[in-house]
Amino acid sequence: MAIYLDNNATTALDEPVLEAMLPYMGQVTGNPSSVHRFGRMQKDAIEQARELVAQLVGARAEQVIFTSGGTESNNLLLNGFIKKLASKQRVARVAISSIEHMSLLEPAQQLRLAGDNILVDEVAVDETGMISLQSLMQAYNEQTSLISIMSANNETGVIQNLSPLIDFAKERGCFFHSDASQAAGKIPLNFIDSGLHAMTLSAHKLYGPTGIGALVLDKRLPIEKLQYGGVQEKGLRAGTENVPAIVGFGKAAEIAKQTLQSRSDYVRTLRDALEKGLTKFSAVSVFAQSANRLPNTVQFGVDGFDGEALLMQLDRKAIAVSSGSACTSSKTEPSHVLKAMNVPVALANSAIRVSFGKNNTMSDVNAFLSALQDIIEMNRHSAVMMAASVC
Repeated sequence: MAIYLDNNATTALDEPVLEAMLPYMGQVTGNPSSVHRFGRMQKDAIEQARELVAQLVGARAEQVIFTSGGTESNNLLLNGFIKKLASKQRVARVAISSIEHMSLLEPAQQLRLAGDNILVDEVAVDETGMISLQSLMQAYNEQTSLISIMSANNETGVIQNLSPLIDFAKERGCFFHSDASQAAGKIPLNFIDSGLHAMTLSAHKLYGPTGIGALVLDKRLPIEKLQYGGVQEKGLRAGTENVPAIVGFGKAAEIAKQTLQSRSDYVRTLRDALEKGLTKFSAVSVFAQSANRLPNTVQFGVDGFDGEALLMQLDRKAIAVSSGSACTSSKTEPSHVLKAMNVPVALANSAIRVSFGKNNTMSDVNAFLSALQDIIEMNRHSAVMMAASVC
């Protein structure tokens, strides 16, 4: 039986989530914008889901804007904010951490190329993947109007201490956004108490459906819509809502809130067991091990290996892992996250990420360690045989 250890890429749809969605996939019809009873039923389902998502992250329901996922949320936040500033003929300057997901880094790169009045500064991380207040201060400029730093990294699992960074921004009248796609459902979040102005969420990271996410938005943050043709989602995202997916997101959020502690404790036991097992391999280096990390995530390098080749060897043993972010898995370059942490290129190229989910077991951990040992020993044997043939 295949073992799935890539839950940071996507999680399996939870059975209760599917059950909640099914009535809206054919049995219940109607456009949420219609005023008749069929439309009102759909609209009510959306608003109930909005409330459940808000409760998961400590926000108000009216602050939740549904999107097609984390990528759209990040694009809407960044481009919508810049567009709003541009309409006021202001210089737009933003500071973004060097370890963000590509759905934020790529739009930022495009903005850099868009004009001289748009400036993007990079906030550096230390060797553990953490962002210090000093690092933010070095990237900050008096023209900076938006700072974006993720809550938890999708590759290393490192959880940022955002509180002092948000306080720094608040003192300077600067808006603050955090991509919490990987954090939601794994660690406690409170949008209102944190002082954030915007937060990105993604349903398929917490056992919900793909193709649905949210941008949690404080109304004080100015933003312009990017999609025209309707007044849905507070006028920020035109188009008929994906009701089944929204309902599924709401149900997944409800379950995530109810089970957050128990799920986190469970996957942490698996992560700790894996890391204990990895200490037996002298060639293995766990990245950011000393930092506060998500309870389900382990990223490590194997000296002398190529990460993609190692991934494929594990796949042949029916074990699914990742070499980093699924959105950049087709690239052969080292992870931009590990590069930002100054991990040596050869070691960064050997990176493997294991991310546990609620359906994994301790036998999965043992199977992975056994498979890794077989691969390393086979590689060592091949190297010896090759050396002998040369002699």
